[in-house]
Amino acid sequence: MSELAVVGGGVIGLSVAWRAAGRGHSVTVYDPTPGRGASWLAGGMLAPVTEAWPGEEDVLSLGEESLRRWPAFARELAEEGFDPGLSEKGTLVVGLDRADVEHLEILAGYLTSLGREVEVLTGREARRLEPGVGGSVRSGLSVPGDLAVDNRKLLVSLRKAAEQRGVQFVTETIVDVESVDADVVVIAAGAWSGRLHPALAGGVRPLKGEILRLRPRRGCLPPPERTVRAVVEGRPIYLVPRADGELVLGATQYEAGFDETVAARGVRELLEGAERVFPSIAEYELVEMAAGLRAASVDNLPFIGDLGDGVLAATGHHRNGLLLAPVTADAIVALLAGSELPPHAEAAHPRRLPSLKSTERV
Repeated sequence: MSELAVVGGGVIGLSVAWRAAGRGHSVTVYDPTPGRGASWLAGGMLAPVTEAWPGEEDVLSLGEESLRRWPAFARELAEEGFDPGLSEKGTLVVGLDRADVEHLEILAGYLTSLGREVEVLTGREARRLEPGVGGSVRSGLSVPGDLAVDNRKLLVSLRKAAEQRGVQFVTETIVDVESVDADVVVIAAGAWSGRLHPALAGGVRPLKGEILRLRPRRGCLPPPERTVRAVVEGRPIYLVPRADGELVLGATQYEAGFDETVAARGVRELLEGAERVFPSIAEYELVEMAAGLRAASVDNLPFIGDLGDGVLAATGHHRNGLLLAPVTADAIVALLAGSELPPHAEAAHPRRLPSLKSTERV
């Protein structure tokens, strides 16, 4: 079996390391703060259906394939003694003004045309499903097949499970993959991946987002039972409940390079939008504010596959790092075994990068 180096210890890197070690590979993960980064600040939604949009069929297909793998992925972790906190409550998507309602109608029609399970709700029906939803909500979609996971429990579980399988961790920053001594190097460094390989330089970029964590104070209405997504005046927000009573509120999204400071504007937009969707949140205790950097790709698909010279890509997952962890890890393990990239992951192959396209033509 090969000596494998995984550069990046977020959810993708940890999942690859855990799965590869389970196949007998000797694995070392390089990351100054493994288990942190964007994965630590994620909402935890595993929701390819409610993230879908016309024109992104490949993104939806890959997401649904990974969603099908999530129960077994979580069960395997739990059987090794590390429960990742998977929730099967589903998602409620709501809209407030006329434009939001039209947005949901388009989404519902698109999902129905693909044969996906979705139920269109009136505002009253949405409030029956989640009593804390505000009176200004005019319509909703219930998507029972979506899952959610406690991202922090997942990251802790993956690291402990990987260590249990013999994975070594080196807490240093890698600036050049050529300096890594291994048979195969997997680039899973999220937003920083573009700095590690010339082919990824124009394909992966940081996309900033603020996220908040809140907790109900005594006398407050409890958080919703399921994930609640909303489009408020064109801006998407989500509220994801945690088993410990906390509520994750996210997330802004904008270009800001590698800036990870929390902007007051982002916090204000999130709280104002959330209060219109779930009014009781105004009385909650604000326990954490943070900003993270998603690894955005040029087309919202990740890059999974061979970059040449013993380097594999597992990066550019944008909003879907947690969702796509199982399918990405399985694809990398298949490549390590000498197999071709699985058909469901073919659209994510890095060959669509301009630099690799020009190499193929030569």
